[in-house]
Amino acid sequence: MIDVRRALREHPQLAEAGVVAVAAGLTLFVMRLRQSGLSVYPQLSSGAYVRWMVSDLGSLVPLSACVALYWRRRHPVALALVLVALSVVWPVVVPLLIALFTVAGTCSGRTTLRVTGVALLPVVAHVALAPYTVSLSVATALSAVAFVGGAVGWGLNVAGMRERARHAEEEAHLRAEQARQHAREEIAREMHDVLAHRLTLLSVHAGALEFHPTASPAQVAEAAGVIRQSAGQALEDLQDVLRVLRTPTVDAHAEPPQPTLGDIDRLTEEARAAGATVEMRRDVEDVTTMDPAAGRAAYRILQEALTNHRKHAPDGPLRLSLTGGAREGLTIKARNPIQPQRSAPPGGGGQGLIGINERAALAGGTMRRVLTDTEFSLEVWLPWTR
Repeated sequence: MIDVRRALREHPQLAEAGVVAVAAGLTLFVMRLRQSGLSVYPQLSSGAYVRWMVSDLGSLVPLSACVALYWRRRHPVALALVLVALSVVWPVVVPLLIALFTVAGTCSGRTTLRVTGVALLPVVAHVALAPYTVSLSVATALSAVAFVGGAVGWGLNVAGMRERARHAEEEAHLRAEQARQHAREEIAREMHDVLAHRLTLLSVHAGALEFHPTASPAQVAEAAGVIRQSAGQALEDLQDVLRVLRTPTVDAHAEPPQPTLGDIDRLTEEARAAGATVEMRRDVEDVTTMDPAAGRAAYRILQEALTNHRKHAPDGPLRLSLTGGAREGLTIKARNPIQPQRSAPPGGGGQGLIGINERAALAGGTMRRVLTDTEFSLEVWLPWTR
């Protein structure tokens, strides 16, 4: 069955030929019924004319109508209207029903309604003009209405399923694109936070060498060592991110080790070693009980606060505050004085604050910033557990 379906999908002309063959067989059966006086669709013709229609010569028209079904998808409305006209005197009800099914499955609802109305006109005329055998006329009319309604309803159902399948495919593509976009944004945030932190440290030490040409050889060697160490660490961090990008399936083993809130001491010591004045106040519960995702977000937020301080206010102190616990959540505050004469380094553009806001929102928290003439303050609240 699977091979047959695949063959029909790959060669649609085979399916159309099968429809023609089935329609021809059913049409011959309907012609025999019509010869015996039974009819499933009204035909306004006399008995003598009926006998001529089912003769060898008269069967050419119904069978030709079946052959015309091969091109039913090209001109469905025109074919259906022609078959309605032929059905008045010829037993072409089977090709007509297939044509109505095609119209309902491929055309608009308004077009389908109009063609269906035209297909029911012979039924109305048959009931109005039949002078005798009222019960047989009613039965023929009811069968015609049932067959026409069934063909149109089936076509509408197939069209609805096709439309739902198309919408489902579009939604699947949209969800996949949103997932890819989310992954790209997460990688961009990670690379920005990690590399900006390392590269600003490099900039600080390189700037110290540039603006202090009279430094002693020991000081130059110390600064060069810090630069080498920071460059090596930045390269390692970049390789960790690229390794995850190259992994086909991202899992727990592919993801590089992530920092937590317990690593902030090392982070602040690196900043102090680079010459920054960092004041830290902590009043938090055991950080090991904090949700790992929230702790990682807190670490990255503090890292970005240190990076922004080095970029925009390196000569002033940075006051950091961590307070909270499992009940009230974690509150991070960062304050530093404003240096209006200092120009922002290239490549900034406020991406750091955007990243902090995004990380806080993803962790279920909030961010608030206040900028005055003399001070910039940042306050972030994160839930302790999700």
